[in-house]
Amino acid sequence: MTRKRFIELIEQHGMILERLLARVQQFPSQKLGYNRQQLFILCDLAVSGRSKLKEIAHRQCIPTPNLCIMFRKLEAEGLVARSVDENDRRNTWYSVTGKGQKIAIKFKDSAMDMIEHFCRNLSTPEEVKLTESLECINKILTRVEEQNA
Repeated sequence: MTRKRFIELIEQHGMILERLLARVQQFPSQKLGYNRQQLFILCDLAVSGRSKLKEIAHRQCIPTPNLCIMFRKLEAEGLVARSVDENDRRNTWYSVTGKGQKIAIKFKDSAMDMIEHFCRNLSTPEEVKLTESLECINKILTRVEEQNA
């Protein structure tokens, strides 16, 4: 396989995933009233726990000023909480609230329902092959990400 074909496949994979993720909000059980990026931020905080703005921006690949704007809305709606670091008052920590946690769980459950729905026609051998392939891809991409952090 050539490097060019590899890059084409990565691009196609990204576009397919993006289209599938965009359909999460269109899925019948996915009517939470927040955009996909806001929901991903809630899920990120639910999994990662209390984090600094720069850490979240890095994980979500969102410019810090854009993330600040999103956090204002999420905080105003009681989905995230902000606290100043007592040891270094220049740092601010963000965490998901109980209400935000519930929405993150609903979003994850809905995403799982959507994936189940879209994959319902896969044969068992196709599902096994796809699972093995995704495990391999995740392992390699995690290593690539760590090397380029």
